[in-house]
Formats: sequence, structure tokens, C-alpha cells
Amino acid sequence: MELSLTLQTIQRKGYETTLFVPDAQQVQQTYYQQKQLNPNTPFPHWTKLWHSALALSDFLQQHTALIQGKTVLELAAGLGLPSLLAARYAAQVCSSDYLQEAVDVMARSAAHNQLPNMEARLLNWYQLPASLHAEVVLLSDINYDPAAFEQLYQVLSGFIQAGATIILSTPQRLMAKPFIERLLRWNPQHVAMNISAAAQTETISVFVFSSNV
Repeated sequence: MELSLTLQTIQRKGYETTLFVPDAQQVQQTYYQQKQLNPNTPFPHWTKLWHSALALSDFLQQHTALIQGKTVLELAAGLGLPSLLAARYAAQVCSSDYLQEAVDVMARSAAHNQLPNMEARLLNWYQLPASLHAEVVLLSDINYDPAAFEQLYQVLSGFIQAGATIILSTPQRLMAKPFIERLLRWNPQHVAMNISAAAQTETISVFVFSSNV
């Protein structure tokens, strides 16, 4: 079933971005229908604009020097808001997800915003191509499944050792604390941001990891 999309304008301090967002009611109905057929159907997290994506985008707008003229990769990008913001300053942006539906929506948003330096690509962090390189890697709200923490740590470690800067935004989840603590070996820069959206305020941590920090 093809999801209905609407254009949503995100107005934040210092910037405004328009992107395509799936209809929330249709997403919910489709999910429950699929759940009845297959109890293991994963929830479509990518269809929602999360506070962590807003925090990462706000942070990038406040620290454009981190991405100015760089090659940028966003993993598990979902709707791709941080990528859309980064493409205004970066030389090249690859916005990726492991679901084709998410990639298709990001591609439409990039085209709508006339961003020829942004591509949407199907990528799974369990099977990243060896040729994949980036100067900056973006991730928002990706450390929510403990089963994926070890693989995710290996991926981030590999990028950092290759010289990339990692910018990660995350809610302050207790279960993710051991994962974040493993990354502290790189002495990251860290800021806490209070993000208000959809009548809710959530504190989001943004970390900048680099072998040079």
C-alpha cells in the first residue's frame, strides 16, 4: 500500500525546511493491518519526525562549520530532516535508510527543495559497502535497540578511525547509557538541548565524536 504524503514546513530558530511526511492515521492503520498478518512486523519509526532529528538539525544550524564543504552521510535517516539541513552547507550529502519507502520519501523531499547535492540511498548498517566514506556521519535516535548496539558501535568506531566526525543526537535513555559510555573514549563534545514539538518537550543529548577531539 502506497502511503499518502503531505508537505510539512518545519520552522525552527534560524531556518525553515519543507519535507514530505506520511499521513499518520494511514501509517497507523497500515501497521495494525500488517501486525495482524505478521506479529513480528516492526513499527514504522521512520514515518515520524522525532525530537532527536529536530535537535540534530538545530545543532547543525548552530555549528555549520562542522559540515561546511564536507561530504556528509546520514544513517537510518528516516524522513531525512538533518540531511536536508546539511545539504545547504555541505558539498555532498548521502541520506540513507534500510527501508526503501523511507529512501523514496527522502528523495522526493530533496527534489522538492532543489538540492542536487543530496542523494537518498538504501543502506543497512549491518552491510555497509567497504567503499563507503564520509567526512561527517549523522545519526539521530538510533540507539534504542540493545540488540543493535554492538554492530552500531563497530560501525561508528570504524568511521572515527577512518577520520570521520560523528554527530549523534539521542534522548537520554537509561538503557542506552552503556552504549554511550563506550563511545566516551573519544572525549566527545556534548550539549543537552530542550526540544519542544507537538506539544511535548524532551531533553536531547547531542554528541560530537572525533579522533581529533
